[in-house]
Amino acid sequence: MDDVRQASAPFERVGRRDYGYNIRQVDEFLTKARDYYNSDSSSAHPVTSTDVRSMAFDPAKGGYEPQAVDAALDRLEDVFAQRERDELISGRGEKAWLLQIGRTSAVLRARLHRKPGERFRRPGKKRVTSYNVEDVDALCDELLGYFERDRPLSVDVVRRAVFREAKGPQGYEENQVDAFLDRVVELMAAVD
Repeated sequence: MDDVRQASAPFERVGRRDYGYNIRQVDEFLTKARDYYNSDSSSAHPVTSTDVRSMAFDPAKGGYEPQAVDAALDRLEDVFAQRERDELISGRGEKAWLLQIGRTSAVLRARLHRKPGERFRRPGKKRVTSYNVEDVDALCDELLGYFERDRPLSVDVVRRAVFREAKGPQGYEENQVDAFLDRVVELMAAVD
């Protein structure tokens, strides 16, 4: 029976003793997203690109392969972002969309223009985990090239960014960097 269920599963599964994403949670979220996307009713519980980007699943032995699920969520986020952009343009016009993109871009670029080493807060506690300043600043420099010098940069580079660990004020506060990168992904997905 388990082999039949696995054969019809939308994603490969990790080994029985390995941890992957909770199958029930993934299936429920994807069903909810598909139902909303396919519904014509505005009364359906909305799912946004932000919901897709921020979705997290519990680890479970024998669960879905995380990389495959993450790749599918990235594609789904792009589809929802495109739909949201199209709905905004349809409802309020292209000028409204461009204004929204311009505002978001201005806020992001203002932070990117801060001096390296000063772009984000430093944690106040000495032992808390933080992000390596040089790693984050290197990505910020790439983002400046993308936003201001038309250098190519895939949204997946930002989505998959990994920074070395630092401790306390030696690094940038993780939550602030993560929130900033979420906004960057949101903008890049809406534009590309």
